[in-house]
Amino acid sequence: MNLPRYARVLLAIGSGAALGLAFPNYNFYLLAWIAMGMLVLASAGAPLKEAPLYGFLHGQVFYPVCLPWVDTVMRQYGNIDPWVAAAFVGLIGFIGGLICTMFSTGVALASRKSKLLACVIAPFLWTALEYFRTNIPIIGSSWDLSGYPATNSLALLQIASVTGIYGLCFLIGAFGALLAYAVLVNTARVWKIAGCVAALFIVVALGGSRLVPAATPHYVAHLVQTNFPQSESYPPDWLTIHAGELDQLEKISVDAAREEPGLIIWPEVPAPFSLQEPLFAARASRIARDANNYFLVGVLDWKQDAGKYLAFNSAVLLNPAGQRIYSYNKIHLLPFGEYVPLRGWLTFAKRLTADLSDFTPGSTYSVGQIPQGKFGAFICYEAIFPSEVRRFTAGGAQLLITISNDGWFGRSSAPEQHMFMARVRAVENRRWLLRDTNNGYTESIDPYGRTAAQLAIDIRGQLTAPYDFRSDLTPYARFGDWFSWLCIVVTVVLLGFALVKRAN
Repeated sequence: MNLPRYARVLLAIGSGAALGLAFPNYNFYLLAWIAMGMLVLASAGAPLKEAPLYGFLHGQVFYPVCLPWVDTVMRQYGNIDPWVAAAFVGLIGFIGGLICTMFSTGVALASRKSKLLACVIAPFLWTALEYFRTNIPIIGSSWDLSGYPATNSLALLQIASVTGIYGLCFLIGAFGALLAYAVLVNTARVWKIAGCVAALFIVVALGGSRLVPAATPHYVAHLVQTNFPQSESYPPDWLTIHAGELDQLEKISVDAAREEPGLIIWPEVPAPFSLQEPLFAARASRIARDANNYFLVGVLDWKQDAGKYLAFNSAVLLNPAGQRIYSYNKIHLLPFGEYVPLRGWLTFAKRLTADLSDFTPGSTYSVGQIPQGKFGAFICYEAIFPSEVRRFTAGGAQLLITISNDGWFGRSSAPEQHMFMARVRAVENRRWLLRDTNNGYTESIDPYGRTAAQLAIDIRGQLTAPYDFRSDLTPYARFGDWFSWLCIVVTVVLLGFALVKRAN
């Protein structure tokens, strides 16, 4: 099957669009299952000098389709000129496209040996590249990895407990490659195999959820959704101006914990909350004492080092006596949101962090403890990185807590995408996950990925969130990204096989 160039271009563009539309807020999840097949078809049999183009086109379409909110955030909160914001989104697509060129080139190279080899190597190579783009220094991100659309099936989602999200990336890629192979060889036998596999997936996806165990919670936490409007800057007397709203939040927190005792949680700092600020420190301590409960709160934590003040994005736990007993400083900061990489060169981006200056990254994946058990608390952007969240579980955390301020995203697709990804961390680690945000989505997720309780978005209130502690370790929590490394090894072997055979 020798496709003309225009058909390959259309397939590459279509694959990027289809994969992008599989994510919130479009939610055409089934498109992900054919997207990779379209890209394999575009790449297999293509001349090596043309093959990189098809992967590049895929990336140039996929990222702008699923990340349009990046432009909104930069313009609304960074005061970035529209053309600069649009160019930045284009840059994301450019970088993503460069990574995808390795996929299309690899498939094209393997196809010179055989169509079968090209389709066999495709899911391994794709998964290896998804892992690679997650771990690129500074700019690496696992936002909207291709496996997430598969998590809409509760049964398929359980695979993540063994392989992490990368196993689902492989599954999406493998099914797409099978469809591509059926088109390329176009025989009744292969089409029957593809049909049987598709039927099996449908049966598992629709009926397998009945086999997923139920989790029984024994405790409750009170997740307080503060619902403060996002602001680019805060006046020095902000706490005084908003004293009435803070009184309301204090009452919501204390009343809930008195009615049903449980841990109180406030989200990632949505305002100038700092325990170095006497007014807020007094209020936070009072909430813990009056509720007679533990209080986990997101704060801006200042520390002095060599005469210089350093700012940390932190989660701090106060005991029922109002004393600070635990803190976690966010380690994986958001590039261009919490710090500007290559600041000397990217001068336009300094405005994004001008109000707070750059945060300083933490260094320790610290585990906290309340009388019932141990917990790990990670902050916002960190929830999309599987290998980082598992460090808390490997370090003894029996409960996962993530606090976030998604107010920066407005009502774009980003908050739902963020929640979509955080949910998988619960399954990978087989832990209850408490997710507290400024304005939504605030929820409790059980160890199998079910939403046990959720608070309405864009309201001020609290969610009485059920949860429990677990101490068992999943294969993913125990061994980490073993599956991704397996895909890397298999990819190298298969590419080597194609090259050696060509040389002979």
